[in-house]
Amino acid sequence: MKPLLFFLFLFFNSLSPVLSQSNLLETVKKNPNEARNLCKKFREFNSKGISASSDQAIEYISNKKKLTPVNAEIFSIYVIGLHCPDII
Repeated sequence: MKPLLFFLFLFFNSLSPVLSQSNLLETVKKNPNEARNLCKKFREFNSKGISASSDQAIEYISNKKKLTPVNAEIFSIYVIGLHCPDII
């Protein structure tokens, strides 16, 4: 019985990041103005020769949205893909 409970605990714990990423990506769909503002910031980075996937840009997103660097990178890729494909 204990191994089954342990397995279930691990399984449901591993779902949390997946569900939170899904909710995070939904916020981009529901708030296109926020995404456009991020596109402007990415364009500012690009004008300075900084890629939107650089550590500096990811750190900006991470701090602004209070995300882990991995989630910030996923979030930025999603924003770029939906709202600002001209960003590099």
